Amino acid sequence: MSFEKLARLDLNLLVCLHVLLEEGSVTLAAKRLCLSQSAVSKSLNRLREQFDDPLFVRTAHGMKPTPRAMALMPMLEQLLRDIEHLTAPASFVPHTSDRHFRMALVESAYPLFLPQFLGDIFAEGPNIILDTQAWEPNTFDKLINGEIDFGITGKDLNPKDAMMTLMPPKGIVFTELCRDTQCCLVRKGHPILSQHWDEDNYLQQRHIQVRCGNDDRWLLDYKLAERGLQRDIAMYVPDFNSAASLCTHTDLVFTAPSHFASYISAQLDLAVLPLPSALPPMAYTLFWHQHQEKDPGHSWLRQIITSRCRDLSVS
Repeated sequence: MSFEKLARLDLNLLVCLHVLLEEGSVTLAAKRLCLSQSAVSKSLNRLREQFDDPLFVRTAHGMKPTPRAMALMPMLEQLLRDIEHLTAPASFVPHTSDRHFRMALVESAYPLFLPQFLGDIFAEGPNIILDTQAWEPNTFDKLINGEIDFGITGKDLNPKDAMMTLMPPKGIVFTELCRDTQCCLVRKGHPILSQHWDEDNYLQQRHIQVRCGNDDRWLLDYKLAERGLQRDIAMYVPDFNSAASLCTHTDLVFTAPSHFASYISAQLDLAVLPLPSALPPMAYTLFWHQHQEKDPGHSWLRQIITSRCRDLSVS
């Protein structure tokens, strides 16, 4: 390790580079860093000398990172996160902390979980910042890299089922928050409501499907396929709210977690039907990386989430 080279490195420049990569604009970066645009421009010139690369090029759509800058981004994120942990106090005092926690949630978890713990978090830590984002296919990578602190999504209980749908990689720790089952949403005037509702009729309908991660199929589809059956998927959408909203204007059937169906059916005046196909329950699960286990702030937030949400009753 070259300590002489490290001694010449200005940590503030790395912070500036990180913000520039996130904002893609000298003006926005200066505003976020509470610096003048001139100061940020000077820092960018020093960074270009430091890395012997232009780092950003101007385009019609703003500043575009060079390949070198893009390669630096994940390493820079991890480095700054490690430094934050290194300099964090040995104890955590929520009332005086302004710590920024990042969390990824599957959309259906928002109305169920956030109301359970937000009040307690801000009562104990009035200056805490919670930064939420959508659960994505690379969320586990973000947990491993330290880009986010927590993730909440559904996980199938049977290990064989989880292998087909969602299996966390090594180093990811998790705990079950609550269990849920599946049901069906249709518009109030749907013809199916006046017919016998069974699996045959369910499979004769056209369906709308939320795409989860990179997989178009849910556990239900895998279970049906084991019996040589399949649903007629008419439309794929990226989120639960869109799927439910489109049900109000069509005869599509939306299969969704029961707690979300209960919530959204009241909002959109939809009818709820039981899922006529046998399907084991899934568990909404809290995920984090093992390197966060002993972090006092992380432990504080984790305890609030788990204590308020564990075994939550869903209708």
